[in-house]
Amino acid sequence: MSTDQRNEEFIEPSPDEIVAFTKEHVKGMEGSDEDEWWNVAGMLHVLIQTVGRKTGNVHKVALPYWEDKDGSRVVVASFAGAEKNPSWFVNLADKKANPTVLVRVQGGTYWSEAEVLDGDDYAATWAALIEDRAYYANYQTRCERRIPLVRLPETNRVATRG
Repeated sequence: MSTDQRNEEFIEPSPDEIVAFTKEHVKGMEGSDEDEWWNVAGMLHVLIQTVGRKTGNVHKVALPYWEDKDGSRVVVASFAGAEKNPSWFVNLADKKANPTVLVRVQGGTYWSEAEVLDGDDYAATWAALIEDRAYYANYQTRCERRIPLVRLPETNRVATRG
């Protein structure tokens, strides 16, 4: 696990800004393993691919991740504290449409049986996460929904880029 995951200098984007730069970020991540695409705003990122639960279309989103105590990647469905869950999370949480999720990391790709955290696991992970990234706690104050946390364990490694 990374020893320093603190990010105290993060400049918060609005939901509109998130949507605007996500397309470019996804394109850059698909075409390069350069740090400029994978380490943005002081955070490492993953590129996840989900299937639309209604349309069946493939969707890709770039997300910052945080490593839990066991070294598993955790993504946060905060959408900057918007009242609704982001579309990627709604699709990912539908196990019929997305029993596994394709995750691209810098230098490789793997399949994951994504785990939406709950109970004590959620509470412990959330507490540790906000110690490093306090802005997530601020996001939680903006909405009535509980911001979901999703663990992306490596189920099956697909390929490694050289």
